[in-house]
Amino acid sequence: MRNTVRERREQKGWSQGELARRLGVSRQTINAVETDKYDPSLPLALRMARLFDVPVPQLFIDDWQPEDVT
Repeated sequence: MRNTVRERREQKGWSQGELARRLGVSRQTINAVETDKYDPSLPLALRMARLFDVPVPQLFIDDWQPEDVT
């Protein structure tokens, strides 16, 4: 899964620390999400989407494709 968190955060002019403060998480969590090392929990993903005023699927892009088993 990839995401647009970094781009949206930078558009707002926020540091990772500022975004973390607004979401009630650590800066390390924001860094891990932005670098695709951590997929946030559903509650955190919903808070991020609300904060950026976008639907979750616009913030987190699931590029997984099912395997063709035919």
